[in-house]
Amino acid sequence: MSGQKSLAIAVAAIVFFVTEPMPLPTVAVLIGVFEVLLGIAGPMEVSRSFISDSLLFIMGSLMIAETIVKQKLDKRLALAIVRVTGPRVERVVVGLIVVSALIASFIGEHTVVAMMMPVGMTLIASAGPEPRELKNLPALIMLAIAYGAVAAGVGSPSGGARNAIMLTYWKQLFHLHVSYLQWMEYLYPMVVLQVPLVAWILLKTFRPEVSDLSRSIAELRSRVAEEGTVTARDGWTVIIFLVTVFLWITASDQIGLGTTAMIGVALYLMTGIAHWEDFSRGINWGVLFIYGGAISLGITMRDTGAANWTAQWVLRGVEPLGLHGGIPMLFFVALLTMALASVMSSGATVGLLAPVTLHMADLSGTSIVATGLVTAVASAFTYMTPIGSPACGMVYSSGYLKRADFIKAGWKMNVVSLGLLMLMAFSYWKLLAFPGGGQ
Repeated sequence: MSGQKSLAIAVAAIVFFVTEPMPLPTVAVLIGVFEVLLGIAGPMEVSRSFISDSLLFIMGSLMIAETIVKQKLDKRLALAIVRVTGPRVERVVVGLIVVSALIASFIGEHTVVAMMMPVGMTLIASAGPEPRELKNLPALIMLAIAYGAVAAGVGSPSGGARNAIMLTYWKQLFHLHVSYLQWMEYLYPMVVLQVPLVAWILLKTFRPEVSDLSRSIAELRSRVAEEGTVTARDGWTVIIFLVTVFLWITASDQIGLGTTAMIGVALYLMTGIAHWEDFSRGINWGVLFIYGGAISLGITMRDTGAANWTAQWVLRGVEPLGLHGGIPMLFFVALLTMALASVMSSGATVGLLAPVTLHMADLSGTSIVATGLVTAVASAFTYMTPIGSPACGMVYSSGYLKRADFIKAGWKMNVVSLGLLMLMAFSYWKLLAFPGGGQ
């Protein structure tokens, strides 16, 4: 009976996340409320399932990201890019993708887009005598920033909330520990391979009307000069961020990802680079309820047996198609995750779907870690719509893009990314030792 109740909550949550009849944080809060009211779990159990090291990690990452955006390093970063690339449009686009991907590997994609989008808008506005007549160039530049960030968000645990949620499920549902460095070992090669693919697809899809951005670069230099020289505050912002990343890699196994993130937050507050009021105003705290509710429901589905029953039911359904184990099952999991993430947030998708996909792996003898990686990565394949990821939604809000632009380039990105993910699972991952074993 408890399993049926938790499954009913999961179905209702998915419907509400997709249709949004109420604010999404409200849906997350109701998950906890109904878990208690329906007698599925006690209030203390629900409270503990909402608060975890991963949630603390997500909160700390949001606070660090807000601090970095506040420093307005965007134009200086852009000027550094064009000094390397020169004025050729193709090279500038590649530079934007590389830098967006590098930063998004370690902090959330929304932060990267918040930093880089004003740069893209400056480059577009000064690109020609009549910027309004440009169609391909704006799409090319804005999608270079968004797609570069989305593609790289899987590169490390701090690259996105979905990654932190998966770490929690591995540990709490199956007692498997994957370190920060191990995650990067599994997935950073995919980030490196995707960067040139993003550039190739976008440049082939949106052929720019101009080939030289010298005017835009001159405008950028003028704006940077108006802001003055680099300050010590800017330098300390970067240093503290790099120290936090170093601690994530070297010390998070001992003290936890969440505590490590809070060390970075504390350093920003102690040095006066950030103030609590900045976090109060700049962070959407409702996001934490969404992730907390999703994790809580996932744990409840495990405890009540709903996740195991659903996994068995799905495996029976796909068995006639030969998708009930190994690489074929991973392909099915990727397709299912990609479809769901396209109509709701990637973090919520992983939170609600991962307990089922991980139990499918357990029942079929497929690697639980490999299945979790596929679930997390495929949730990022939201290139076709502006609602699937914060990065795509933010560049769409700039007014330079149409929904058709996402479809035009997004389906190519989805196909190529899915193929690359399966290639990784079929070849590279087989050379690695996954915790828990499995094929």
